[in-house]
Amino acid sequence: MLWATVGVVALGFLIALEIAARRYGLPGPMTNQAREVIFAPKSGPLLYASMALMMVVLTWRERFIAVGVAVGIDIVFFLVRWAVDAKMMFGNGALWVILGYAVIAVTRRTGKERALLLKGIGLGLLLVAGRKTGDTWLLITSKTRPTVLDQYVATADHALGNPSWLVGRLVKATGPVGDHILDYVYIQLAVAAVIVALYQLRNVAAERRFPCHHLVRTFLVIGLLGPGIYMIFPVVGPIFAYGADGGHWAVADLWPNTPPPLSAPHHMPFNDITPRNCMPSLHTAWATAIFIHSRKGPRILQFAGAFWLIATLGATLGFGYHYGADIIAGVVFTLTIEAALRAQERGWDRPGIQLVAYGATVFTALLVSYRFLSMEMAETPWVFGPLLILAMVSVIFGYVRTTRLWEPKAAPAQQPEPQPELV
Repeated sequence: MLWATVGVVALGFLIALEIAARRYGLPGPMTNQAREVIFAPKSGPLLYASMALMMVVLTWRERFIAVGVAVGIDIVFFLVRWAVDAKMMFGNGALWVILGYAVIAVTRRTGKERALLLKGIGLGLLLVAGRKTGDTWLLITSKTRPTVLDQYVATADHALGNPSWLVGRLVKATGPVGDHILDYVYIQLAVAAVIVALYQLRNVAAERRFPCHHLVRTFLVIGLLGPGIYMIFPVVGPIFAYGADGGHWAVADLWPNTPPPLSAPHHMPFNDITPRNCMPSLHTAWATAIFIHSRKGPRILQFAGAFWLIATLGATLGFGYHYGADIIAGVVFTLTIEAALRAQERGWDRPGIQLVAYGATVFTALLVSYRFLSMEMAETPWVFGPLLILAMVSVIFGYVRTTRLWEPKAAPAQQPEPQPELV
């Protein structure tokens, strides 16, 4: 019943977004996904990552067959596109395999085996649908929020020392090598999440069931709730509001060389193209989730999770996509969601309720302070800067302390019974 309810809600949500996108004369998430059955996909790696998620329910023999079929289909598409000089991209084969297994689940499987395969297919398609849904959400934010609050966030960022301007100059100094590495990390965040999720779901095929909690759940909830905050607190980012990319809509061409001067902030009109997708930083939120879930993996996965978090922070700030205030809000946002999902899994005990309530309160207080106390924050950075960091650290500390209480206690080692001494 739970999976059926989730499926119905997801379908209704996609239909609503499709209708909203059509009102602006653009295709919605369902249309864009249907096009990728034939036309060049937007992201081939994402489709293969989605197929990999689906394959956690398959046997090794079925996995090899699925990969072979996907690659074969992509080769055919590649040759046809090359012949007609069309846009080149792979990934159609992976989508065909996912849809093919959906047909197999309905027509060839029964009972628990059908349910398990449908869950795997749903998991893979949810990842793809999440990407398409996000694109439509960004379109809606740009069309429905004509003014942005960048001046308020940039003013509040003085309390943190204008980190976007600082990191932006550092990234610029690294030249094309650093730029390309950070750009790849930023774009392929979903692929990194799938790698961690595959480790967590590695036993699904053998145990014939999914674990109660895994990274994909957190990833999807972050993507579902985050755009709602975009609508409440629309921000475009320093590279647009204070950089050349903003054109004549920008306050001035200041990023990343000159921090913005301190002055009273105001709402500022902006174009209807640039997404209002800064507050909170969802890339930071997703990278934080990857870091958290990689902690239980082998050492190489832990290093990868830490690297992806650090590199994502460097990219979000260094490319001018986010302010430092967005990063703090993104971390608190993720820890609150992760705590809520884990508390729901356990049955909502008192520590879980307190942690979620505290995280939500801190997150709300951050947004309110950015909007209404930005000048006070900028004028007394030695007070508000440490307070912002302390607020984030307090949520991190609360999360670590509470989740440690939830960890199963190791059973004490049994002591051997005393044996009579042999003479």
